Amino acid sequence: MKIFGIGQPQTMPLAAPTHPSSPIPVQGPGVGSGIRVDLGETGLRVFPLMLGGSEFGWNVDIDTSHEILDTYIERGGNAIHTADSFTGGRSEHIIGQWLHARNLRDEVVLATRVGGHPDNPGLGPVNLIRAVEASLTRLRTDRIDLLYLDGTSDVPSLESALATADWLIENGKVRALAAFGFTAEQLVEARILSSAGLPRFTVLDVPYNVLRRRDLDGDLRLVAGAQGMAVTPSHPLEHGFLAGARRSREAPVTSVRAAQLAGSLTKRGSRTLRALDAVAAEIGVPVSAVAVAWLLAQRIVTAPIANAYAPSHVDEVMQGVGARLTRGHLAEIARASE
Repeated sequence: MKIFGIGQPQTMPLAAPTHPSSPIPVQGPGVGSGIRVDLGETGLRVFPLMLGGSEFGWNVDIDTSHEILDTYIERGGNAIHTADSFTGGRSEHIIGQWLHARNLRDEVVLATRVGGHPDNPGLGPVNLIRAVEASLTRLRTDRIDLLYLDGTSDVPSLESALATADWLIENGKVRALAAFGFTAEQLVEARILSSAGLPRFTVLDVPYNVLRRRDLDGDLRLVAGAQGMAVTPSHPLEHGFLAGARRSREAPVTSVRAAQLAGSLTKRGSRTLRALDAVAAEIGVPVSAVAVAWLLAQRIVTAPIANAYAPSHVDEVMQGVGARLTRGHLAEIARASE
């Protein structure tokens, strides 16, 4: 193509074809807006990668948090996850400000986890209601689409927690229930209680990635699969380790878990990173996208929950939805991570 102006005509090089997993264009609706999956039996449809807000208000300031949220929505994402315990509710507050300013509440599937805030700890009936009301206030909304109950907090009675959740659902404050930190036995108990009319856990959050499979494998996987639960694993990049952010002990760390990883770069971890690097180079995507693609290749996984420190990180991890790993890739990564 020639551009005529001052001086001689200049020839512009033709743009090289882009890889299907390259960053989603920002002009017009993001390509990702056409990609939706059923979130279990919740009736909700989401982009198969949820944006986590655990860094908002902690390692990421409010302006950058809003830029990250903008980038995710522009690329076609629609599911945002936070918790009342993230920075003492600051994460919810930042997301609520953004939702109000952008007027996007009806376009977003909003998920939050309760049970860990110091003002309303645990899942006792009174504290559970107060926690949800406080989250609604911080999020500046009248309903939570997906409420995760934190099973690692104080749970005086699973039956009373589900009965309280039933009241919240009947009053339009919550649409669907999810579980975090519950054992396989507790999920079985919850399913028995649901047969008596109490609401079901339809989604499960558990820390899970190519290096951290023990938390899900075994009885928990069997129960989740038998109950048809959608799994939304947190820590898909193992605090940045699987994004290649910490390949040496000199690299900066941002959490206790990351510090532990950086201080003990095991042979297994190094082998896994090399395998992810090789696949990333072959298919032309960032290494973090390969880690996400590995998760999505596991049949039980519906939508990983990925956190970001910058808008560029959103571009990287969202490419994992478009990346397709072959059986050879999966076998290579499996061998390296054993």
